[in-house]
Amino acid sequence: MSRLRIFDESLPPSPPAIFHEHAAIAAELGQVGVRFEKWEASQPIVPGASQDEVIAAYRSDIDRLMAEKGYQAVDVISLSPDHPDRAALRQKFLSEHTHSEDEVRFFVAGSGQFTLHIDGKVYDILCEKGDLIGVPDGTRHWFDMSEAPYFVAIRLFTNKEGWVANFTGDDIASHFPRMDPAA
Repeated sequence: MSRLRIFDESLPPSPPAIFHEHAAIAAELGQVGVRFEKWEASQPIVPGASQDEVIAAYRSDIDRLMAEKGYQAVDVISLSPDHPDRAALRQKFLSEHTHSEDEVRFFVAGSGQFTLHIDGKVYDILCEKGDLIGVPDGTRHWFDMSEAPYFVAIRLFTNKEGWVANFTGDDIASHFPRMDPAA
């Protein structure tokens, strides 16, 4: 089940406000300019489907976003608990950073935790199968895929070279909860 926790940025973290209903999560995130949508596949996707098959299943939503926001590239990333570089990949995303373009991810399968640092608040979003999140360019955030990552995600980019991070040097990410796959 998708989840949004909103903390005050003060340390140690205060008890958060918690939301589980998709509409409530979308409304809260929309107030700070973050897109949160639910997508359905237009055709069945079998385990092990190719990148082209996954993209084809969501083509109408992908095309809608590409036309609306000017995204130039789309791909699919897949990580599993047995990936040999999972620890290094996880570490790469755990520090607070920004991008010069929107970070858009749609979870075809599995889950991941985006945490956003906006206007004195920390928005911790557990994204699961069917969730699309669009983090606006310049938004301070970090991502956790857990120690045992499992997700298949569609990524949309404005920059055809893909993901480029600008790390803030702030250690705030180390003070907030990491992804717990059992939660």
